[in-house]
Amino acid sequence: MLKTTAFVTLSGLILTGVAQADVPRVATDIAPVHGLVARVMQGVGSPDLVVQPGASPHGYSMRPSEALALNQADFVFWMGEALTPWLEGSLETLAAEAHVIELLHAEGTTTLAFRTGARFAGHEEEGDEHGHEEEEHHEDEHEGDHEKESDHDEEHDGHDHEGVDPHAWLAPENGKLWLGLIADELAQFDPENANSYLKNAAEGQAEIEAVVTKVNAALDPLRSGGFVVFHDAYQYFETSFGLSALGAISLSDASSPSPSRITEVRDTVAELGATCVFSEPQFNQGLVATVLDGTNAKTAVIDPMGTALPLGPQFYPSLLLDLGNRMASCH
Repeated sequence: MLKTTAFVTLSGLILTGVAQADVPRVATDIAPVHGLVARVMQGVGSPDLVVQPGASPHGYSMRPSEALALNQADFVFWMGEALTPWLEGSLETLAAEAHVIELLHAEGTTTLAFRTGARFAGHEEEGDEHGHEEEEHHEDEHEGDHEKESDHDEEHDGHDHEGVDPHAWLAPENGKLWLGLIADELAQFDPENANSYLKNAAEGQAEIEAVVTKVNAALDPLRSGGFVVFHDAYQYFETSFGLSALGAISLSDASSPSPSRITEVRDTVAELGATCVFSEPQFNQGLVATVLDGTNAKTAVIDPMGTALPLGPQFYPSLLLDLGNRMASCH
C-alpha cells in the first residue's frame, strides 16, 4: 500500500507537484538491478539499494535503514533466491505488503545452468573428466583425505551451485527485457507517471544497444584466445558476446578453491594456451599468481557487480562497457 504523509502544505504541492506524492517507493537487492530501476524512474523518483556495493550478495546483514526500505516499499525488484537466499525470509516479514518481482524467473528471461567443473565443457581433453579422479585415488591416504575435505568445504560454502546460474544481469538482452517489465509494473501502479516510465525504459534499451555495439568491437581480439575467470559469474556475458572461458579458479565468490582445483586450472591455462587470467578486486590475488606461474598469460581485474562504478540511471550500460573494456585490455 502506498505510504503518503497525512499533512501536506499547499506550498509543498506547488513545489513538488501532486504526482510526486504518488511515486511508488521501490527497493532493489543489488547494484545492477538498482541501476535498471533508477533508469526507469529517472526524473520521477529514486529506488533504494539493500545490498551495498562491495558486499557479497550471497550472505549479507542488513542495516536498519535497509530493513526500513524493504518495510516501506511498494515494490521490490530482486534477482531472486538463487543469488540472495537470505533475503527471501526478510521479504516475507518486512515487505509482506509490497509487490515483489523476482527478475530471474520473469517471463522471457534468458537463464543458463551452472557450470561446476574447474575446466568448462567444450575444453576437456579426452579422458580428462576421469583423469583427476584417478589421480586423487592414487594419492597417499592422508593427502587424499585432506583434499576431499577441502573440496567438501568449497562445494558447501556460499550459494547453491545446482540449477540456474543467477548472474543473469550480464546478458544485455535480459537488461533490456527487465527495463520494459519494470516500466510496465510501475506504470500500472502510478499511471500519472506512466509515460515517463515507458519513455525512460525505451531510452534505456537504446542505450544498452549502443553499448553492445561498442563492447562487441572491443572484444574482437579476445575471441582468438582463451581465458580463465576467478569465479564463474560471466557465462551470460560470454554467451552474449561470443566468448568462451576455459575455466574458473573458484566455484563461488563465497568459497575458497581446493588445492586440486587450483592445480587443474593451472594445467588448463598451460595446456590450452590461455591468454588471460581474470581476477576480481575483493578476492585473493595470490591464487591468480599461482595459476599464472609458469605460463605466458596476462591478468586483468574484472568485476561482475561494478563495485567501483557510481550508482544511478547509467550504471547498467556503464557496467557492460567497463567489463568489456577491461576484458579487452588483457589481450
